[in-house]
Amino acid sequence: MSFWGDVGRFFAANSGLLADQAGRQVLLSLAAIGAAMVIALPVGIVVGHLHRWSFLAINGGNVLRALPTLAVIAIGIGIYGLGFVNIWVALIILALPLVLTNTYVGVDGVQGELVEAAKGMGMNAWQIVWRVELPSAVPFIMAGVRTATVYVIATAYLAGFAGSPGTLGDIITNPGSFALAGVMAASIVAVLLAFAAELILAGLERLLTPRGLTYQRSAVTATSTTTTWQNQGAH
Repeated sequence: MSFWGDVGRFFAANSGLLADQAGRQVLLSLAAIGAAMVIALPVGIVVGHLHRWSFLAINGGNVLRALPTLAVIAIGIGIYGLGFVNIWVALIILALPLVLTNTYVGVDGVQGELVEAAKGMGMNAWQIVWRVELPSAVPFIMAGVRTATVYVIATAYLAGFAGSPGTLGDIITNPGSFALAGVMAASIVAVLLAFAAELILAGLERLLTPRGLTYQRSAVTATSTTTTWQNQGAH
């Protein structure tokens, strides 16, 4: 009980520090997610629309996903040294595969009948991408962005190891100065940031998803739920 009391006292005494470092961690995460989206979205859209080069896109993403972030930071020290660029690049590499893969899967999986109907209406390739494929792929794309954002926010505390102080990692990785209560407090804030990002992006996904897809997904969910209850009742 005294430990959690220490955590509460740390919150009370260092609320300004926690808020400042949480804000810096969010800004760092947004910079990384934004860069990853600028790179991954066009590539995923083009590959998914053309239905080509999927092997390179998917396997390239899987290779990047297998790289430990600390290893990327260590390699980066020898390339561009310590500082913001180091952790920024490492977080981009962390987010890139998730956004790329989901964007490709979402665009590539659009029903061929929809595309053929759009062609029959006289739409060119750009119009098909913008008005048919992207709206249909929004749930997949946003799922990738949501997962990548949670991963990045939860990992951004490693900025201290990359020579870019100012995030919650300054506390989490320094129990000698802030004690375990400080480490726990900063960790709680990091978890809350990740949950908040998930909720915000879930709401944004609902706004961006075309109404017809929303209704269709709700109907499928309701049907699945009903079937599950019926199967349970049969047992």
